[in-house]
Amino acid sequence: MRRRELTLTEISKLSGLPLSTAKRLIAELCEVKMLERTEQGAYRIGIRLWQLGSLAPDARDLREAALPYMHDLSNAVAENVQLLALSGSEGVVIERISARQAVPTRTDVGGRLPLHATAVGKVLLAYAPEPFLGEFFERELARFTRSTITDPAVLREQLHSVRTTGVGYSYEEMSTGAVSIAAPIFATSTGSLRGALGIVTHTGVDLDRLGPALKTASAGVSRLL
Repeated sequence: MRRRELTLTEISKLSGLPLSTAKRLIAELCEVKMLERTEQGAYRIGIRLWQLGSLAPDARDLREAALPYMHDLSNAVAENVQLLALSGSEGVVIERISARQAVPTRTDVGGRLPLHATAVGKVLLAYAPEPFLGEFFERELARFTRSTITDPAVLREQLHSVRTTGVGYSYEEMSTGAVSIAAPIFATSTGSLRGALGIVTHTGVDLDRLGPALKTASAGVSRLL
């Protein structure tokens, strides 16, 4: 679920808490500004929780290093640019730059995207340790469109290609009418993966044409890290 607001009933159902318990905890969180109540009676993240989240050093450092390159990249290609990091079995959106007249995306800062259906997700998967991959492929891969890859063998072949070429692709696997390309961001001192930088555009755009600018940007971010 990638909604910014939830009702009391929805929070109770998703958390597995009794309605009365959820109501009491939500009231306590609202009091300390971790959550806030909307005019429609739903609840969303409060300013205090957002502030605490922004203090996470890994995400903050990655965002600060990447943001200038993301703006330059978006201006150069006139497309949406997004920055993700691995969080559990999903990718979490650290930052995004939206270009005018670019393809609409299902991406919000702080939101999550599936690893197997997005270019940025495939990059994060490609450089994940084998024990993580073993657990990941034990799960059933969700289908979002007719083009979503749900066969583990096919997806593993694509991950090998990412490690060979340094870029990952998604062709209408997350949303019909949208394709994407992504490249990894490494910490140069350790060689460890820090995140993935991606471009999302309309179906029919030549993704390979965007590759050189994307890889230049991701290399620049890696040098800063």
